[in-house]
Amino acid sequence: MALSSMTGFARSHGTSGPYDFEWELKSVNAKGFDFRLRLPPGWDEVETFARKRAAELLARGTVYANLTVKRTGAASVVRVNDDVLNSILKVVGDISARTDAVAPSVDGLLAIKGVIEVVEPESNEEEMQAARVAVTAAFGQALESLIDMRKREGVALGQILLQRMEDIERLSKRAEAAPGRKPEAIKARLAEQIAALLETSDRFDEDRLSQEAILIAAKADIREELDRIASHVSQTRELLGKGGPVGRRLDFLAQEFNREVNTTCSKSNDIELTNTGLEMKNVVEQFREQVQNLE
Repeated sequence: MALSSMTGFARSHGTSGPYDFEWELKSVNAKGFDFRLRLPPGWDEVETFARKRAAELLARGTVYANLTVKRTGAASVVRVNDDVLNSILKVVGDISARTDAVAPSVDGLLAIKGVIEVVEPESNEEEMQAARVAVTAAFGQALESLIDMRKREGVALGQILLQRMEDIERLSKRAEAAPGRKPEAIKARLAEQIAALLETSDRFDEDRLSQEAILIAAKADIREELDRIASHVSQTRELLGKGGPVGRRLDFLAQEFNREVNTTCSKSNDIELTNTGLEMKNVVEQFREQVQNLE
């Protein structure tokens, strides 16, 4: 399966009888899957299919779907609601009989809510049903276009993430070859530190100092961290090759990368190794940010 991004955009439009319609779909990053649908009045029957189809084909991301429909060739009818107008006129007459108030104007009466009604022409049920079928098919087309765009972006993201893995491997090899982590260099530094301590006092136990030196050297060893980083690189490449909705698992690996690199930096007792660790940390952060876009 191909990798897929969570971001994308698609449109589809069509005509059925007197109805012109257009779908607009947009998806953005999210921790899970969320489908947000806006339909014009009278088109609720489309919702069930749209939600079900989107949930079948998409695993993550917030998807905004908006349908607009226009009916052509049928003019709306404007009419006066006589019942409302008669009630208003009765009230006006009662008030006029008791006061010297000026009689309301025609435009004032027509401006009162409910007096004027705009009535849409009655729809033909057969035309409406045919339009629903066409709108449903158009949603499927828009959804496929959205998925295609997400996959294209996913392919590009996959190449970027593989490059980050190459960078991490390169930096891991540099860290492993750092002169400061060689046993001879560690031993020499510890010997200098012990000698300096012995010069300041004659109460130090040399055997105890040797034991402490061994413990310090063991704590400074980053072999375990480098092995785990190599394992994470291997898992990441496997997931990228597998494809599909692997974004959550890659996000977890990004956290594991960060943990191992932080430990490597904290154990470093050499400026070159520290600089390598900081550079690797920057690459891991780039990896984590890109992973956030994957489904």
